[in-house]
Amino acid sequence: MALNFNNYATEGNTFIKAYAKDLDMIEDRDKAGRILISILHALREVIPVEESFQLIAQFPMFLKGVYVNGWSPGKKREKVRNLGDFIDLVRKMDGNTSLHDFGSDEMAENYILTTFIALRRYTSLGEMEDIRSGLPKELKHIVYHQIMF
Repeated sequence: MALNFNNYATEGNTFIKAYAKDLDMIEDRDKAGRILISILHALREVIPVEESFQLIAQFPMFLKGVYVNGWSPGKKREKVRNLGDFIDLVRKMDGNTSLHDFGSDEMAENYILTTFIALRRYTSLGEMEDIRSGLPKELKHIVYHQIMF
């Protein structure tokens, strides 16, 4: 299998353009990218490591790279019990730009839901169900919001 990095870049740029549009920030793809990274990195801290591996097996190369960048699978996972905790973790993953990027909790929740919808393009319903089962009870709704029904 030959590596074609140009195809990966093209596919990634196409995705981030559509994702930015979904987030209603067509003119700020950098912000959309930070939001995507923060949400994916928070997700990998919450779901079991084995589930992360199954998830990224379905991702295209550009999303795999985003998901695993800086990851230490063996470290202790964050305790997240509800949506507020998850939003706090997403903001923590975003770092200094989190107040600018995520604003209110309602805005952050909307970005999280939009991200799960975008991930559905690459992820089977079975895998989404597996992710859902690995989430705390108070977070399970973020997987199915506008995806299944």
